[in-house]
Amino acid sequence: MSERIHKLLAHAGVGSRREIERWIAEGLITVNGRVAKLGQTASLEDEITLRGEVIKPRRPEQRVIVYHKPEGEVTTRADPQERTTVFEHLPRLRNGRWIAVGRLDINTAGLLLFTTDGELAHRLMHPSTGIEREYAVRVLGQVEPGALQNLLNGVTLDDGPAQFESIAEAGGSGANHWYHVVIKEGRQREVRRLWESQGVTVSRLIRIRYGPIQLGAALYLGRWRELEPAELRTLYQAAGLRPPRPARLPAKATRPPRSRRS
Repeated sequence: MSERIHKLLAHAGVGSRREIERWIAEGLITVNGRVAKLGQTASLEDEITLRGEVIKPRRPEQRVIVYHKPEGEVTTRADPQERTTVFEHLPRLRNGRWIAVGRLDINTAGLLLFTTDGELAHRLMHPSTGIEREYAVRVLGQVEPGALQNLLNGVTLDDGPAQFESIAEAGGSGANHWYHVVIKEGRQREVRRLWESQGVTVSRLIRIRYGPIQLGAALYLGRWRELEPAELRTLYQAAGLRPPRPARLPAKATRPPRSRRS
């Protein structure tokens, strides 16, 4: 059975749809010796290569893990500046590869989802799905009520209009005040830029929820855990996909491996 290449490879865990479409546009994928084109179909019987290496698409086990990202790590597979990447601390896979569901910048900590299912990653990141992201934000100084209302009503950033779905005070003392904010997009540094539009400085930012999945207090910095079957089912349903069968894997946090750098 044939289907579009970006869907076939996404299902196989080769990458997200967005990544695969970019690879096709850059001429990095071939089908039966010919450079693939956007919208082209292929099947499991075709010879598909990525950067000259043959890919044998087969659907990996549909897994999702939560990783508690510390500040100072970058959400990329390889960093030219040789900074620590989030992928260095993930469990190894026999089949497929981990796909990051969105990104967190180097100065942001908190919840990162990783999955072997490219279609799930695509759905969770696509704006049309309307998946909520919740952040704990520490800001410096008092924030005027008018500024909070502006952030709820919407402001114009350099890449278009943006707004918070909700803002809730979360305590603080002295010069520091905490808020929990909810947003439905994943544009670069969007949470920080929204606050900056009101002259407010963000001193700490932590993602604490992505869709129905909570970070929780039990998962320590730099560790990951497998989603429980009920969480996995709820996440797939939120993305509008059929939930997979429960994985036969322990759902527990693990210690990250020692850094390979001295």
